[in-house]
Amino acid sequence: MIRRFIARLLLPLLGAAGIAALNAQDAPERTPQKNPIPEDVIGDEHVREEFGVNEFTTPSIRKLFDMLNKVGKLRYDDLKRPFTEKTPADRVLVSMGLGTLIADGFLIVQCEKVEEMENVGRAMIKYGKALGAGGRLSKHQQSLFEYSLKGNWQDLRVELAKTQADVEAEMVQLRDVDIAHLISLGGWLRALEIATKSINDNYAEEKTRQLTRRDIAEYYLMSLDSLHPSIMKNPSLQTLRKGLEEMIPLVDVPEGKALSQEEVKVLYQKASSLAHVITDKMNG
Repeated sequence: MIRRFIARLLLPLLGAAGIAALNAQDAPERTPQKNPIPEDVIGDEHVREEFGVNEFTTPSIRKLFDMLNKVGKLRYDDLKRPFTEKTPADRVLVSMGLGTLIADGFLIVQCEKVEEMENVGRAMIKYGKALGAGGRLSKHQQSLFEYSLKGNWQDLRVELAKTQADVEAEMVQLRDVDIAHLISLGGWLRALEIATKSINDNYAEEKTRQLTRRDIAEYYLMSLDSLHPSIMKNPSLQTLRKGLEEMIPLVDVPEGKALSQEEVKVLYQKASSLAHVITDKMNG
């Protein structure tokens, strides 16, 4: 009881992972995950130590996007995509779409494109409102704009990570943990598309070692398998699940082995096709 009380006091600092862990204590016992979340995609390792990794904990898009720091200079004009004022009616697509928008925010920050932040910020608000988390997103919007105008890129990265955590916290409080997983999946697929295209366009053997992560692909495949069966009937998710299965052999190489340029090209084509399952329907 004492430990739980202390944890409640710390909730504002713990974010989504802390709230999720507390809710997990009240949930029925479940079968342990077959595949644990990879160490370097867990959002807060102190929270992980305190509460342990469980099915409610989702990878941080900030952690996943750290790979772009090792990819090298990104060319925004080659990597950007159009944003639309439309919001899909499908809640699954809205969830994954929000993840891609947060990833686009990181791309904007990485390329220091001040003028683009307003567009992605507005789109994020609309998607957040559709999920019932518009209030949490709105409180970050002004900070995102102010930091971008000042060129305060480090604080922008932090604010985007907080944005993801706040939306996921809202989903967990609404007992909609499946949505939190889908936000993270959308962010990862868009990040992988950006990273593979950048490396394919400017091939360097050393950079390709950032891409050979079977454990991450397997984690997301497992997260799809853990979704409620009614959600998994969604055609987009069935397409993504099949695509992730096909992706695993492409990233399953011995530790430390680099990919050839042709292998990177094939991986980019697969990552792009999966990301477009989400982004094409966002704009369609």
